[in-house]
Amino acid sequence: MDNLTHSLTGLFLSRAGLNRITPLATPLLLIAVNLPDLDILSGLAGPVTYLHWHRHLTHSLLFAPVLAFTLVLLLRLFRPGLALLPAMAVALVGVLSHLLLDLTNIYGVRIFLPLRDTWYHWDLTPVIDLWIWIALGIAVAGPFLARLVGSEIGESRSTSGGRGFAIAALLFVTLYNGGRALLHNRVLQTLNSREYAGAAPIRVAAFPFAVNPLRWHAVAETDSAYRLFNFNLPMAFNPALSEIVEKASPSPALEAASRTEPFRVMANFALYPVYRVIPRAEPDGGFQVELSDLRFPFTSTALLNRQNQVEKSSFSFGSGLPR
Repeated sequence: MDNLTHSLTGLFLSRAGLNRITPLATPLLLIAVNLPDLDILSGLAGPVTYLHWHRHLTHSLLFAPVLAFTLVLLLRLFRPGLALLPAMAVALVGVLSHLLLDLTNIYGVRIFLPLRDTWYHWDLTPVIDLWIWIALGIAVAGPFLARLVGSEIGESRSTSGGRGFAIAALLFVTLYNGGRALLHNRVLQTLNSREYAGAAPIRVAAFPFAVNPLRWHAVAETDSAYRLFNFNLPMAFNPALSEIVEKASPSPALEAASRTEPFRVMANFALYPVYRVIPRAEPDGGFQVELSDLRFPFTSTALLNRQNQVEKSSFSFGSGLPR
């Protein structure tokens, strides 16, 4: 998820009761919930390095206690009397909340690194979810508005610090993701129950629209192609109405491009890989090979000469090299 969502989640975890466990719980949580995204520093070494290291060890279960312990040790330099175990427990909750929220979206995390390099993703929410933002925003503004109204009618000032709003916001996020999970499962069941050009799908997927929880970007994969659907749950599903993305056949050009670093890293990331082998115009000849993912506009690109030798390879978070 985005860092605003992570930060507000940390704030509400503190207000909901974790601030009673240890001093400095709020700053501790605000840092802990964002700490796994330290891997953003890998972007200084270029986009390929960033793609490889983003949501890597800092987003793994085994590394979570290391992050929490390191953070508490640093805070103890400024607050020597800070009790280690309570602070460690609160920091660990913050780090784990980050991993849990990241699991809900389509990017996913590799939570079992370094033991297993498998991406886990629930595909329930977009990376930035408008409804979660609205709920968290209400929970931030709620205590201020409540105090304002209370002062106008002469009520004594509440000392709860917005605890009720915080609990309500965390409960909303939990129930909201639960509801999206039910809708997501219904889409997958529908996709799996159909045939596509007379064949059962190898696998199916559904990715959320940015705003409407009833609409999904749906994928049915067959041996030769991906079939893409704009799935609207209230509407009848017609498996014949799809955009077809053909899979590229093996070729020397594709094999040569796949040996380059941008392609190796992208192939490890792409859960729904799409390869394209495009003949280059004369007089250069050769091929342009591209690897992308159905989920994102990330693209690895390689330019090959007539002898299928790679002249240039690159990675872009946009649409790749211009043709």
